[in-house]
Amino acid sequence: MFKKNIYFTITIGLLSFLSFSQSPESIIKGVVLDESKNPVLGATVIIQNLNKGAVTNSSGAFKFSGAYNGTYTIVTAYLGYKTTTQNITIIPGQTKTLSVVLQEESTTLNEVLVTGKSLVQQVKERAYNVSVVDAKKLHTTTLDLGHALDRVSGVRIRESGGVGSQMSFSLNGFKGNQVRFFIDGVPMDNFGSSFQINNIPINLAERIEVYKGVVPVGLGADALGGAVNIITNTYKKNHVEASYSYGSFNTHRSSVNAIYVAKSGFVAQVNAFQNYSDNNYNVNVDVADLVTGEYFPNQTVERFHDTYHNESVIFKTGVVNKSFADQLLFGITLGQNYKEIQTGARVVSVFGDWHTKGTIIMPTLKYQKNNFFIKNLDFLFNANFNLGEEKNIDIENRRYNWFGDYKQYDDAGGERSYSLYKYKNNNGVSTANLNYKINDHSNVVVSNTFNTFSRVGHNELNPDSEIYEHPKKNKKNITGLGYDYKRDNWNASVFLKQYFQQNTFAQSYNPTGNYGDVAYNDYTDKFNATGYGLALTHFFNENLQLKASFEKSYRLPEANEIFGDEINLEGNKNLKPENSNNYNLGLSYWFYINKKHQFNINTSGFYRDAEDFIREKFSPNQAETTMDNLGGVTSTGIETEIRYQLENSLTIGANLTYQNLRNNTKYEEGQTVVSIVYKDRIPNMPYLYGNADVSYNFSNIGSKNRQLSVGYNALYVHAFYLYWPSLGGSGKLDVQEQISHDLNATFSYNKKLQFTLECRNLLDKNLYDNFSLQKPGRSFTGKIKYTFL
Repeated sequence: MFKKNIYFTITIGLLSFLSFSQSPESIIKGVVLDESKNPVLGATVIIQNLNKGAVTNSSGAFKFSGAYNGTYTIVTAYLGYKTTTQNITIIPGQTKTLSVVLQEESTTLNEVLVTGKSLVQQVKERAYNVSVVDAKKLHTTTLDLGHALDRVSGVRIRESGGVGSQMSFSLNGFKGNQVRFFIDGVPMDNFGSSFQINNIPINLAERIEVYKGVVPVGLGADALGGAVNIITNTYKKNHVEASYSYGSFNTHRSSVNAIYVAKSGFVAQVNAFQNYSDNNYNVNVDVADLVTGEYFPNQTVERFHDTYHNESVIFKTGVVNKSFADQLLFGITLGQNYKEIQTGARVVSVFGDWHTKGTIIMPTLKYQKNNFFIKNLDFLFNANFNLGEEKNIDIENRRYNWFGDYKQYDDAGGERSYSLYKYKNNNGVSTANLNYKINDHSNVVVSNTFNTFSRVGHNELNPDSEIYEHPKKNKKNITGLGYDYKRDNWNASVFLKQYFQQNTFAQSYNPTGNYGDVAYNDYTDKFNATGYGLALTHFFNENLQLKASFEKSYRLPEANEIFGDEINLEGNKNLKPENSNNYNLGLSYWFYINKKHQFNINTSGFYRDAEDFIREKFSPNQAETTMDNLGGVTSTGIETEIRYQLENSLTIGANLTYQNLRNNTKYEEGQTVVSIVYKDRIPNMPYLYGNADVSYNFSNIGSKNRQLSVGYNALYVHAFYLYWPSLGGSGKLDVQEQISHDLNATFSYNKKLQFTLECRNLLDKNLYDNFSLQKPGRSFTGKIKYTFL
């Protein structure tokens, strides 16, 4: 009752706060169209003199209200189109109506342009610390979403191998599930193994938003320290494009994106892609002869059991711009993947037959309506349910070494678990958002996200085992309430979040006390908590912006962390939710010199104080990992980025991140003596890393529309310890320093046809994101992309 009273009081206060009467206002409104006179949804319109911005709705319309008097510059921008500028003069009480027609941009750049204040996301009243990747400028590359994000300041992508390998995402000291992923605002929690960000091509996205620290309440999820929102192509006009690439280690990637938009409002969209790789790159390992036991140290061998492929198609159809719905879309996502398991959590565990398979069958629904029943109330609903299946196949009782030799055993068994386990996670997600605009300065947001998980499976090799019949269920719900207030040079957002989780599983016990006697009881635990936060921003002038935010956040354990992933991650049913107090402070400065030279400087500091911090560690057998709680962890850090751009020709940028994660658990459970690793740096976590890139665009090569873009990217990761620094001597194991260099060149024959050549890891260095798990050496890739419409 007390919590309900709090929500009621805050809601009433938010709705009434600052809703006072004002003097008559001037109005600047209009519509943004493309060259075919179709409305453009999501274009950015800015009153440049005032640093005030708006985003067009599904009808292409925008509107400003205020005490305007004088001459103002209106800037309109949208991805893939030329930015337009026009001046207007307005007096108090007057209404100005504009019609803006955008022309397609012919310039092709292939660098990652990440900037806190780019025109892509320059709605300047946004208070959140957010970076944006302009994905459309990367469509000619062979990058997947994961490797595109790896070039963002504060982000670190770690992989256990090549194409399709296990990937971990880190952002400002938080990693894995502590950072949430969304596609068009819908959580990716239930997409399964067939749909991970390191096997999704960059062509699927229009832009990628990276929220660092505080996450908007509209993205309803239990993110502990940040979120990534992948924005896919919008429904503007008919469009068909296809691409294919071939590279080292017999790697093939292809994608097709097609959109049909009828004048009646009917739309249909297909996004299809596939990845295939043998992943047969060389690794340096120690090998023992299985018969004689002879030891061969530091051998260079080829990976022989690491083939991966996946195929996926996303289909959506429905109507847009109708009186009953701005968007009503029904869809289905279909996919499959096959993955051979070459190693365990460390390279000393080598396998030759063990493999997994997975499918995704996920129907989807999206409904969006502005002015939902009443004016200024916008409603958005999304739902999906994954009916796919996962298979863990380990049926050959063999022992392999790195030469590919094996020893066969006669009795039944497997390389690790003797399993033909098939299971369905029966995972569904629904999200609902209501946004009510009180006036031009304030609005209220209510969101709700519900997740359900129920693993059902059986082992064909042991069909009578009782353990497979016990429940593995997880439900969680996150409700958010937020209020935004905006002025010309500052704005603020406050919010509350309510977290709920319920887990149901079997607990084993010994009913008689006799050795080997095992029985099971079904057990259910529940968790409730309230989080809250505040984000502020202030513009000192049109070139200098300050951002500050705080959040009390919670992160609820995922089903795979509780029940395991049936491969290299053991479940932990005693895992507790983690929580953190997150503080962020950032400063952005951008300016032009002679209207040709653009500079952008961003720097931000952060502090995280986490309890029950969930981290991955090796299981006792050192062949698998498990998730475990660490009582307290603090993280302080700073990241900085500087970029320079000379018109549409030269771009140079660099970023560097330092994060200091420390164990703040003074007494371990059941101990009265200060822990030997108290205040130690958290092991197996990079703490200093960065990127640098440069690209140049040569225009009009033999023809007006022919262009050549060449680029270079460097990645640096400082060495870090695998285990606690205070344990062990000078020979402590560590993950060595990483430095890699990439080159790329894209030739645009015309607006429709592009050719790309890339070289990754140019100097063929041995690279490791995880201890002893070597990544691919030098590789070459060629890609062709053609746009039909």
